[in-house]
Amino acid sequence: MAKRHNDNLPISDILKEFVEANRLQSGLDKVDVKDAWVKMMGNGVNNYTTDVTLDKDVLYVALSSSVLREELSYGKQKIVDMLNESIGKKVVSKLVLR
Repeated sequence: MAKRHNDNLPISDILKEFVEANRLQSGLDKVDVKDAWVKMMGNGVNNYTTDVTLDKDVLYVALSSSVLREELSYGKQKIVDMLNESIGKKVVSKLVLR
C-alpha cells in the first residue's frame, strides 16, 4: 500500500511512488527501450527489426537481415550508450543481435 501524504506533492513524485510500490519499473523500462530503439534507428533499420526484447539488462534485437546484423555489430557499445542516453538512465548493459 502506498504511503499517504497530507502535503501536496507533484504528480511526478506520486507516479514514481506508485511505480515503485507496484514494481512496475522493469515493464516501463522495456517499453522505453523499444521506443528508444525505434526512434534512434529510423525506418531503415526498423524495417528489418523483427523483435526487441529487454531481459534484465540485456537487449535482444532480432533482425531479418544478416548484412545489417553484421553492420550493427561493429557499433554495439555505441548503440547501448545512445539508448541509455535516450532513456535517461542505464537500462541496457549489453546488446545481442540475432
